[in-house]
Parts: sequence; C-alpha cells; structure tokens
Amino acid sequence: MVFIGVTGIFAYLSEKEYQHIVRIAGNDIFGDKKTIVGLTQIRGIGYTFSNAILDSLKIDSNSYIGNLSDSQVQSIEKIIKNPSSSNFPNWFLNRRKDLETGENLHLITSDIALTVRNDIEREKTVSSWRGIRHMFGLKVRGQRTRTTGRKGGAVGVKKGGKILPAGAEGAPGAPGAEAAAEGAEAPVEGKEATPTGGAKPAAKAAEKAGGAKPAEKAGGAKQTKGESKK
Repeated sequence: MVFIGVTGIFAYLSEKEYQHIVRIAGNDIFGDKKTIVGLTQIRGIGYTFSNAILDSLKIDSNSYIGNLSDSQVQSIEKIIKNPSSSNFPNWFLNRRKDLETGENLHLITSDIALTVRNDIEREKTVSSWRGIRHMFGLKVRGQRTRTTGRKGGAVGVKKGGKILPAGAEGAPGAPGAEAAAEGAEAPVEGKEATPTGGAKPAAKAAEKAGGAKPAEKAGGAKQTKGESKK
C-alpha cells in the first residue's frame, strides 16, 4: 500500500511538471514553498491577500508553488495587477482614492517605494504638518519624542537638520544655492580685508626690536629746557 501511494505522488508530480523556481509578477519564488507563503514574498501581498487570491481561484493553499501550471500563474498575476476585476472589496486595497487618478489601486513591488517618496515630497512642498516633520527628520505618526527617537532614523526620514523639498529655495540642488554660497565668501566693497593673525602684535614686536618710534603728536616737537629759557 505504501508503494501504491508513492507511485500516485510521482504521477501527480509528472502531470504538473514541477518547477524549482516560479516567476510571478517579476519575483522569483522557490518551488518548495507553500503557495500561500510563496505569494507573500511579493512586496504588497500579505498573508490575508494571498489567501483571498487562492480562494477566488479555487487553488489549494497547502500545495507547492512548483506544482502550479502556467494558466494558474497567469490568473494569479491578473488578480494581483487588477484585484477589482475579481470583485475584491475596496478596503482590501492598499491605495484607495489615488490623488492623481482618483481610482482604487493596489501597489506592488517598486511602485510602493516610488509612491511613498512622491507623497513625502508633495507634503514638503505644501508645508503641511507632516511635511514639516519630515523636513526636520522627526517622527510623523504621533509618537512620543521626549525619551525615544534620539538616535537612529525616523520613519522614512534622514536625520541631521532640516531637509528641504527638491527645487525649494535654499535647497542643495536649487539654482540659487551656489550663487548664495559664492556671495558669502566674496569681500564687501569699501572694506579692506584684515590679515589673519592680527597686525598689532607684529608692529609691537618691531618697535621692541629697535625700529621706528611712534609718530609724535600734532602741534610740534617737545621743547628742551634751554630753548624754553630763551
């Protein structure tokens, strides 16, 4: 009976054409992983979302990724790219009422990081409260900052001073930033540049060495005792 069970398993694997690596939505997933766990390796797909996809396609969640057929992989990619086509509720999506399109979207892979970066730059530009917190490298989600957040980085923000939005006046990449830096280094007209180190200590040293005495006061030289008597 054991031998019959083993032959049945090998027959099942031969029909499905087991694959060691399966590519789904631009991600390589090892075939020895369970289907419900393997789909979670795609950024933007969680455990609940993966379970909902498999339920809608009537795929066993305990089966292995390597046993999926080409048609099943294509149907999974179709749902991931457009969940609304399979009557997924809007609250299931991670990007509802997008500002540019006004549609309910579900972002995956690199689209998530790009969208978050654009949202932060937009909030900096309009100087919203969240944008101002992002500029100064502070936490933006209402956390306490009295005892925490003194080291390391905040949520998606670089520490160390004010970070202006791209293209703003005074930003490192702004067109007028280089001219302002050059103007700060140039000397002002009508003022002589003072030499570093000071000129007064050098003049005193020269007088002590036997140099010229300081100029006499205006009004004539001092009179001697003989001249005053005459």
